[in-house]
Amino acid sequence: VTGWHSGPLAQAPISSVGSGSVEDRVTQLERISNAHSQLLTQLQQQLSDNQSDIDSLRGQIQENQYQLNQVMERQKQIMLQLGSLNNGGAAHNGGAAQPAAGDQSGAATAATPAPDAGTATSGAPVQSGDANTDYNAAIALVQDKSRQDDAIVAFQNFIKKYPDSTYQPNANYWLGQLNYKKGKKDDAAYYFASVVKNYPKSPKAADAMYKVGVIMQDKGDTAKAKAVYQQVINKYPGTDGAKQAQKRLNAM
Repeated sequence: VTGWHSGPLAQAPISSVGSGSVEDRVTQLERISNAHSQLLTQLQQQLSDNQSDIDSLRGQIQENQYQLNQVMERQKQIMLQLGSLNNGGAAHNGGAAQPAAGDQSGAATAATPAPDAGTATSGAPVQSGDANTDYNAAIALVQDKSRQDDAIVAFQNFIKKYPDSTYQPNANYWLGQLNYKKGKKDDAAYYFASVVKNYPKSPKAADAMYKVGVIMQDKGDTAKAKAVYQQVINKYPGTDGAKQAQKRLNAM
C-alpha cells in the first residue's frame, strides 16, 4: 500500500513546483523585457539630448570662429594703421581734413555747448541730421556712465554720417577712449590710429598716438610701444602727449 501511494504523492509537489517555476520565469522575462525597453527608451532620450548638446556646441564653435575671424581682421587693420604711422603718417597732411584748431579743440565738454538733458538721456541714440547737434548728443551720452554703449553707437553713427565734419577727429578719439575703458583695446587702437593717420594736425593727434603706445605696452609689445612713444616725441614736441610718452620711455 505504501508503495502504491508513493508515486502519486511524490509527483504532485514536483508538478506544482514545475508549473510555478515556468510562471515565475515568464514573469521575470516580462520584467526583464520591460526593463530593457525602459533602458532602451532612456538611452534613446540620452542620445537625443546628447545630439542636441552637440548641435548647440557646434553652433557655439561656429559663432566663436566667426568672432575670432572678426578679431583677426580687426588686428590686421590695426597693424596696417600702425604700419602707416611708422612709414610716415605726415604724408597724409595734404589730403586730410584740417579744420581750425579752435573748431576741434580737445575735451568734448569744451568743444561745444552741452545739449539739453532731454536730447541726451531719452531713448536710443537718434540722429537729428545736424552734425553739431548729434555730436553734442553723443558727448552727453559719454557723460552718463550708464550709457557708454549708447555713446559708442552714437559716435559710430556720427563718423559714418558726417565724414567731412570738423568733429571727425574728436569722434574717433572718443571711440578710442570708450572702447579702451570697456577693455576692447584692439578697437581702441584702431580708432586712435585713425586720428593720427587721417588727422595728423588735429590737437588730438599727439594724445591719440600716445594712447596707441599705451595699448602696445599693455599688450606686452615693448618694442612697438617704445617706437610709438618716440614718434610722439619727435612729431609732436612740447605737447602733453609727448610729455607723457617721455615719462613712459623713462620708466621702461
